[in-house]
Amino acid sequence: MLELDDKWIWDSWYAEDQGLWHAFFLQADKSLGDPELRHWNVTYGHATSRNLADWTYNGTVFAPAESPAFDDYTTWTGSVVRGEDGLWHLFYTGTSHAEDGLVQRIGHATSTDLSNWTRQGMALERSGPGSDHYEGHVPGRWKDCSMRDPWVMRDPEGSGWLMFFTARSPLPEDPMEGGAIGLARSPDLQSWTLEPPIFTGAFAEIEVPTVFEKDGRWFCLFCTPANAWSEAFKATHPGAPVLGIHYLWADAISGPWRMGAGPFMDSSTDPAHYAPRWVNADGRDLLMRCILSEGGEFRGVLDDPVELATDEAGRLVLSR
Repeated sequence: MLELDDKWIWDSWYAEDQGLWHAFFLQADKSLGDPELRHWNVTYGHATSRNLADWTYNGTVFAPAESPAFDDYTTWTGSVVRGEDGLWHLFYTGTSHAEDGLVQRIGHATSTDLSNWTRQGMALERSGPGSDHYEGHVPGRWKDCSMRDPWVMRDPEGSGWLMFFTARSPLPEDPMEGGAIGLARSPDLQSWTLEPPIFTGAFAEIEVPTVFEKDGRWFCLFCTPANAWSEAFKATHPGAPVLGIHYLWADAISGPWRMGAGPFMDSSTDPAHYAPRWVNADGRDLLMRCILSEGGEFRGVLDDPVELATDEAGRLVLSR
């Protein structure tokens, strides 16, 4: 577990280099008082570990850019991969003061050591070919133009790279069903092309997508708050809506993607977990997540890993 005396921690992502795990995470000063203010006063923390449980905090490694820039207000959740050029590539969410943080874009930065990052500019925004698949900022329908939480990985069905991200679709009549997991492709981590979303519906927002293969199936972890459940999803899932972590599954990464059967995979309320990330460590599929709240109080810490398994029906479960 990683808990800081003076900072809250929430969304996180990981990279492994020569047996050393690097965690990057959103952090904000507890001196803000109100945890809800953390989203607009955010930087990236960095920590290292040999076992994903005992962490050494290394301070702040990334922050919003100087104005004017597309990312001069916030830098939110990202992911890190190593490219064929040997560099580490960070893809991250950015918003600007000029747009009051209402339009999200994906930025790109590189590093040789996972500590010092050089911005490479904007990687992806809602424009050009394929942009009509995604909803812009439509006041009265939704609070922002959603394009955040990138998960970048090599394309297992061909050359190049895939980026999955939190998005919204303009197609559902009910805005509470507009949540989507977006997709973009790149041959080289430099130029990206928008593709149609891999999944739309059920929720108003589907956050922090994380895609991986296990036991012959593809899974996409995600999280959503209780107030993002659509009436249609509530009708097929009795009981009160929950904040939690669930998943989609598919036989191939190209889809079609379906909602995991049954209740949410992780819907515990005390503690309440959020922001899932998958890592494979020594052949074990592990779920990393933050503890948002516990005992009725906001917590803001990085929890220890828990192993993922599949049951007899092929459903993704937490291995207790």
